[in-house]
Amino acid sequence: MALSLALTNFALFFVGSLLLFLYSNTFRYYFRVCFLIGWMLGMSLLALPVVALRGRNVANMRVLRFVMLPLKYILGIQISVQGATNLNLEGPYVMVANHQSNVDYLGMIQILPARSILIVTKEIFYMLTVAVVCWLSGFIFIDDKKTADTTSAMAAVAETMVRDNLRVWVFPEGTKNYYSTMLPFKQEAFHLAVKAQVPVIPVVMSSYRPFFNKKIKKFIPGQVTIQILPPVKTEGLASADVPELTDRVREAMLSSFHEISEGTGKQA
Repeated sequence: MALSLALTNFALFFVGSLLLFLYSNTFRYYFRVCFLIGWMLGMSLLALPVVALRGRNVANMRVLRFVMLPLKYILGIQISVQGATNLNLEGPYVMVANHQSNVDYLGMIQILPARSILIVTKEIFYMLTVAVVCWLSGFIFIDDKKTADTTSAMAAVAETMVRDNLRVWVFPEGTKNYYSTMLPFKQEAFHLAVKAQVPVIPVVMSSYRPFFNKKIKKFIPGQVTIQILPPVKTEGLASADVPELTDRVREAMLSSFHEISEGTGKQA
């Protein structure tokens, strides 16, 4: 009797969830968002023993790439890349990208070159195993509320990236931006590039608004265009040139953002 009741309740729950998924945009939104986060948590747990064997090593990014790549197919996110050859530089460089949501990581994983690390905020600590795996993969954690600490960390990263031939990925907006534009850029990434005298490579992801909209709870399969702009040289620049460099890169990225977003559907 108890087993029969349990099976009945499970069947009702399954049918109810299926109906909600089919007919409720809000349910689909939360389901897919939770699935994305759940995949990251679950795969990081599986990857943890593997990456822990090598200790803190940038080579562990290969494991992250392997476990994250299938997610775009499961969620139905089609990604096209323009200007991929701009990443074919020898030596270290800094990549700066616009930041819209966790969907960014699907595109990032697809194009991320070898020997790459990320600079992320300490908020990722809340994701437990994800944070541990990221640390073991060489990620740099910063507290963007403490400018002095961040500046000191960037100076150390500049020395490390040149010494170890690393490529560094940064979201200069500093937080997720759900709007059809870009927030003002923080200057830390550009200070890093100038300090290390390495190029800045802007990476622009088209607007997710046609398929992802937090305000109206919309998350459906969709298309993303990633445009990788030509490297911006920093040789000969000093700290005083960073504000102009930051504004120049942001303007180029914003122009590209609007251009490629028109090709992925009208914004909602």
